[in-house]
Amino acid sequence: MLTRLKKYLKSYCSLSARYPIGVFFSVFILGILFWGAFNTSMELTNTETFCISCHEMKVNVYQEYKKTIHYANRTGVRATCPDCHVPKTWIHKVIRKVAATNELFHKVIGTIDTKEKFEKKRLELAEHVWDTMKRTDSRECRNCHSFTYMALRNQKTVSRKKHKRATENNMTCIDCHMGVAHNIAKNFDKDGKIHDAFRKEKRPCSDCHKDMVDGEW
Repeated sequence: MLTRLKKYLKSYCSLSARYPIGVFFSVFILGILFWGAFNTSMELTNTETFCISCHEMKVNVYQEYKKTIHYANRTGVRATCPDCHVPKTWIHKVIRKVAATNELFHKVIGTIDTKEKFEKKRLELAEHVWDTMKRTDSRECRNCHSFTYMALRNQKTVSRKKHKRATENNMTCIDCHMGVAHNIAKNFDKDGKIHDAFRKEKRPCSDCHKDMVDGEW
């Protein structure tokens, strides 16, 4: 193998010396074709259609997502799976795609291939996403939502108050919107640590429980 590689390299160097311009353009064109094929392949895996082609996603979180405002609303502006789970910037997108190879492994071994298995893993999967969004300051949310351009005066009184407090306390979207597109696991905060932390931070229950008023415990 090494001998063959050395032979190819020697032939390339010889050809480059004899036809430098031809070799340069050949390599340049091959580079463009490779780059185009790579990006096209990556974008094909970056669609809602591709995401829900996976049985585990289609019968679980996708069905929940279809009931939310991100799926259907009065303006028809949608946030699809990759809008929320895949970064827009190229370098971060590639890193996310590489990390997704772990999901392929679990697809093969059937880690969450039934409803029951998925529910047992739901909290663990959600916490992984929440931790990532916390670490990136809810980067994907901010592709569409930005505190900088929020016209708070046009929001409802409750939303205006909460977003104002969020900006003042350097909070990020996922601090409150953990269940914005998917159901919260039934065993969420089973030990009560998160609720205890919220009490210490004096956060109102209505941050998460939309049917409760500020100050209610």
